[in-house]
Amino acid sequence: MYRSHTCGELNSSHINTEVTLAGWVQKSRDKGFMNWVDLRDRYGITQLIFDESRTEKSVFEVSKMLGREFVIQVKGTVIEREAKNKNIPTGDIEILVSELTILNASQLPPFTIEDETDGGEDIRMKYRYLDIRRNPVKNSLIFRHKVAMEVRNYLSKQGFCEIETPYLIKSTPEGARDFVVPSRMNEGQFYALPQSPQTFKQLLMVGGMDKYFQIVKCFRDEDLRADRQPEFTQIDCEMAFVEQEDILNVFEGLTRHLLKEIKGVEVEKFPRITYDYAMKTYGNDKPDIRFDMKFGELNAVAQHKDFPVFNAAELVVGISVPGCASYSRKEIDALIDWIKRPQIGATGMVYVKYELDGSLKSSVDKFYDEADLKKWAVITNAKPGDLILILSGKADKTRTQLSALRMEVATRLGLRKPDEFAPLWVVDFPLLEWDEDSQRYHAMHHPFTSPKPEDMSLIETEPGKVRANAYDMVLNGNEIGGGSIRIHDRDLQSRMFSLLGFTPEQAENQFGFLMNAFQFGAPPHGGLAFGLDRLVAILGGQETIRDFIAFPKNNSGRDVMIDAPSVIDEAQLNELHIKLNIQ
Repeated sequence: MYRSHTCGELNSSHINTEVTLAGWVQKSRDKGFMNWVDLRDRYGITQLIFDESRTEKSVFEVSKMLGREFVIQVKGTVIEREAKNKNIPTGDIEILVSELTILNASQLPPFTIEDETDGGEDIRMKYRYLDIRRNPVKNSLIFRHKVAMEVRNYLSKQGFCEIETPYLIKSTPEGARDFVVPSRMNEGQFYALPQSPQTFKQLLMVGGMDKYFQIVKCFRDEDLRADRQPEFTQIDCEMAFVEQEDILNVFEGLTRHLLKEIKGVEVEKFPRITYDYAMKTYGNDKPDIRFDMKFGELNAVAQHKDFPVFNAAELVVGISVPGCASYSRKEIDALIDWIKRPQIGATGMVYVKYELDGSLKSSVDKFYDEADLKKWAVITNAKPGDLILILSGKADKTRTQLSALRMEVATRLGLRKPDEFAPLWVVDFPLLEWDEDSQRYHAMHHPFTSPKPEDMSLIETEPGKVRANAYDMVLNGNEIGGGSIRIHDRDLQSRMFSLLGFTPEQAENQFGFLMNAFQFGAPPHGGLAFGLDRLVAILGGQETIRDFIAFPKNNSGRDVMIDAPSVIDEAQLNELHIKLNIQ
């Protein structure tokens, strides 16, 4: 065998034991008459010692040839280490090597395989197989495995069955752009890779598999915003004979289970807020509630004075930043510069310092007296010592800008603590949203989302006011999961397709298989999908998902390690009857 033990398990209880180890050379220290080598595998590091007076000469000489990342096998005796290292589990011992075999030599790696490496992201992505040897990446992948196993354990105990659904499916016009796959056997026709298993899990409910889940790859050919991937993993779930409350309870339970088992954290409260409240109070539908800074709308107390900027605005809104009345003009100017960046797009910011002595000073003292500013403080819930930040303009745009400022200020103040977890549900989303460019409604979630039963009467008269029977779970300012109660009635599904601009022929062509299934006793059903990549990153205390994915793509959707996507051979194109038209 290549090894009797791993490089992370030996300790003083193994002294005088004959062992065989295998792994990679982390580093070596040649002192002439003595050579120390750190041997690394997935489990840890063990120090090897080659002693000129105790090691066979041929073995000693070979040890001097070892370079970083050589793959070796050694046999030897566990001995007590003179200079102990309390920073590693094996720090009390070392191996006096008697036999050494070089299993594979290595070129000098392009960056150091250390926790703190000298390799930039591009070079590490090109040599990802080397990057995985580093503890931060290796441990992130192991952490992801633990989360996935806890998900499977919990859902299995709740009676869910894990069922695979196809990867080669039919392209549909809703949602993001599909990745398409040409079919050689069906000339001129294409499969699509699934953006989610949505219709298949609904068909499983029709098939009587009333509790389904799958940890599944999904694909979207869309422009990649920060920290997105063209292929991502969902924990996809569906249940039959359920209402919204049943689903929320099950997945609150899953989230509690993960927080307790993975992080040792007990979370009791899962607040529920409506979409409208989230947008009005936090400026987005995935608020971070680890800190306060709720929005205060100031139109009633800030307009109708002599300040034209506020008077011309659709919305004047502010937040109170705790303990920051002491900010210098330089620090405030830095915030103003930040919100003026093109990514945010604000034109300016008004501020009010609520001093500890109770006085208020603002950048618009010329237009507002202290009594006015006191009203602003009440509405934004400011206390002495706080700093009030105010933006104005078009309502939706201003809320988005203030939401970004709220998160940035919280980050600068250290309020977004990765070891704190604040989940909540956002409910009562609009069913539809109007698109000015296409002059038609689009589904806010997807076309299979059921309206709220109490809003059903509005579908014909005021479809824009209909609320969806939909819900998102938010954790620390990130949407980690979302779902809905589905439509299970053919007539209602047909009406939904009509609202979304489908002709009956288009609906039949795209979704006839689902509509037909609804004629054979489709049960009431609903579900939810968690984003596994994002969930794991948040539980791991990180902002980026890439280190929790074994082989991620870059922001251009490229795998720089294998150089994909790539040009394919002309013969393959001919087999597929495809002719490229590249300008």
